Amino acid sequence: MRWIRPSLAVLATALLATSCSAGASSTSSTAGPGGAAKEASPLTAALGSEQESTGPAPAVPGARQGGTVNVYNATDFRHYDPQKVYAGATYNTSLLWGRQLTQYQVVDGKAKLVGDLATDTGTATDGGRTWTYRLKAGVAWEDGQPITAQQVKYGIERSFGKGYEVGPPYWPQWLTGEASYEDARKKYGGPQDGDLAAIETPDERTLVFHFPQPQADVPYMAAQSSSSPVRQDKDTGTDYDRQPFATGPYRIVEHVQNTRLVLERNPHWKPETDPIRSQYPEKFVFTFGKEALNINQEILSGRDGGADATTAATLLSPELYQTVDTDPKAKELVVSGRQGAFVTYLMLNNERVADVEVRRALNLAYPRQQARQVRGGTRAGELATTLSSPALLDWQKYDLAPARPEGDPEAAKATLAKAGKAPGTLTYAHANTPEGQRVAQVLVDGFAKAGITVVPKPVDPKALLDEVHRADSPYDLWEETTSVDWPTPSTLIPFFFDGRANSDLNPARYRNAEVDKEIDRINQIGEPHAKAKELYALEQTVMKDQPVLPFTYPTANQLRGSNVGGAFIHPIYGTVSLAWLYLKS
Repeated sequence: MRWIRPSLAVLATALLATSCSAGASSTSSTAGPGGAAKEASPLTAALGSEQESTGPAPAVPGARQGGTVNVYNATDFRHYDPQKVYAGATYNTSLLWGRQLTQYQVVDGKAKLVGDLATDTGTATDGGRTWTYRLKAGVAWEDGQPITAQQVKYGIERSFGKGYEVGPPYWPQWLTGEASYEDARKKYGGPQDGDLAAIETPDERTLVFHFPQPQADVPYMAAQSSSSPVRQDKDTGTDYDRQPFATGPYRIVEHVQNTRLVLERNPHWKPETDPIRSQYPEKFVFTFGKEALNINQEILSGRDGGADATTAATLLSPELYQTVDTDPKAKELVVSGRQGAFVTYLMLNNERVADVEVRRALNLAYPRQQARQVRGGTRAGELATTLSSPALLDWQKYDLAPARPEGDPEAAKATLAKAGKAPGTLTYAHANTPEGQRVAQVLVDGFAKAGITVVPKPVDPKALLDEVHRADSPYDLWEETTSVDWPTPSTLIPFFFDGRANSDLNPARYRNAEVDKEIDRINQIGEPHAKAKELYALEQTVMKDQPVLPFTYPTANQLRGSNVGGAFIHPIYGTVSLAWLYLKS
């Protein structure tokens, strides 16, 4: 789950009978099927059994059938094609119309990975080089035709094709044994190259994956959207990114991009095959393009359909914090929880801010407390000291670079004096929004106290990541929220701090040859706990260089209408989960 991509999954092989509690906390108005949320309940990611992979999903207490749920989002989703989806809110929403080999069942705020289309989370042999999945009987497309192993294979084969590099790279890399997506595509370029021999389908319900190297994380990848089946006769190419064919409890009946999306019940979805999702409302009607503040005001007031509404992505507007803090009825409509395993950093371009003493001085001067305050105080999340999130397997808390939350200008000046050269003027790219401007001013003022001049550069929010990630980016500093792809550290250091990767994958431009060697060594470890231990040790090696500055473990705050039940922040995907919603009346 890169920058607000999130996607995560859970633990495999050695954890077949083990619960993994990663120390995260989550609170919300409800916590998914099974009852009310417990304050500060731990985020867990256990691996479910074959029995737990059968349907139907646990009932949502008090839920009723019928009605239309309105979903208001400021913007449309960037992608609908399952092999292109790589963002948390989209993953979460696409559960309504799409199914994967595995997926997360949520009960009492706790996530458990279970078989979705598959009968279980997979069986590994040959030291993790071979994984076998068996599809459930009775799983079907929206027209009633059965879902086959060959269609799952075809979906995965698509992820090798041109245009699909926007999705996760793991299937291409793992199935070819290549370290980069580009090299993987040279070996196999997608369905137009014919059959991918690394995946066998001995019958219509069996898939056998053959990997050149041991892969402990296959059950996690099997939960990602790119593990969704695609029917070749329904593959409309680029238009599939507008309206994919459904396998979930709802089907897309209308999609006017950037304006409107309508979902109706899929009559061929069978709840007895699905341990994940519900099908309470008759319809979901999405409206895109309204301003975030207007969306939140409509939901709070209940006007114009707001009582029956929620949002799949738009966060609670800071302008309304005082309202929800002082009005008990408004406060009841806030749905809050830790934003999955995301971490927000102040990013540093290490090619431009190359002196580690300058980076250490920035860390000491960083006014974290003030930056968080203008974003809503503790509502914005817990201040972070680590590169990894507390939501991860065997997470280790540390603080290798202690700094005052409000900043320490004098200590920063003393450290800056050790630098080979003063930093001069640093450019800070930020989203050109009211909140972005407020944070920018806090940073300008805070760093100035340490004698560091920061010049803010407002950028169109839609273009910000593209601008700061491009190879010739002129920016020194920016803020970025990112996540691993599942709740182990396997995709943090190896994905985000590999010095051989380009600036899109390694936006900090961090280069350390010894770290790269360790990445290669650790990637050969097949046992999850042993691998996690080594990766946390490597994380601390990286953190000594302070290539980025941890800011928060963010909290998601969204609204649901007064007539909407079953709303909670998904503990993996970090946004309101629509697949469990119902209307109270």
